[in-house]
Amino acid sequence: MPPTIAFIGSGNLGRTIAQLAAEAGFDVVLSNSRGPETLTDLVAELPGHARATTPAQAAQAADLVVVSLPFHAMEQLPAEALAGKTVIDTMHYFPDRDGRLAELDERRTTSSELLQRRLPDSPIVKTLSSMDFIRMYSGARPIGHPERSALPVTGNDAEAKAEVARFMDTIGYDAVDIGSLADSWRHEAGIPMNVLPYIGEPPKGMNQEQAHDWVYNGPSAVVSASHVRELTDQATRTGRVGLFPEDLFPVDK
Repeated sequence: MPPTIAFIGSGNLGRTIAQLAAEAGFDVVLSNSRGPETLTDLVAELPGHARATTPAQAAQAADLVVVSLPFHAMEQLPAEALAGKTVIDTMHYFPDRDGRLAELDERRTTSSELLQRRLPDSPIVKTLSSMDFIRMYSGARPIGHPERSALPVTGNDAEAKAEVARFMDTIGYDAVDIGSLADSWRHEAGIPMNVLPYIGEPPKGMNQEQAHDWVYNGPSAVVSASHVRELTDQATRTGRVGLFPEDLFPVDK
């Protein structure tokens, strides 16, 4: 039987990863907070075997689960159903959206470590969140392709990271292990590793509206494993917490 991967959260990024997984031959189980009936159209769009169910049922259906929710919805995750499952964390903490958390604002921990605290019996692996959803789909390449990009991976469990790396390999990306969940800040929102490297070189002198448009409609860039390591090694925990367009592309005043 084809391997099964479950999704809790079906926003743009979750849908994109589900599409890549279905095209790679995985059985896909989708879920969200609004009920399986709201996912009928998405299920119909996916190739192969796809179905929609509740988050708890989705968690029970597969060993590998992608969590792609707004960070503030983390408390809704079915911890008991997820016990023993490897969880791919694609979430980012955005204070303006999620409400301020002192532990994160003061950089005393990482969002993935908080997720691990919420799901103590599930090995957490943070990855597949360094690209925007548009390039996540268009940038996927088969093994050995000269324009195949790499993505950073962090986690505390070596076996779980190896499992996730195999999944990533299948859907079109190389995995670069850059450390534990304590290191996951190195590819969080607002860090240079996040989003920007996968976007082509922007023109000079853009205003804020043009910069925003470039993020969503500009060309893609290939990011090698060595470049991922270089960027994550050089990362510092400075600046604002979260992602702001003006931090991606400083514009002329």
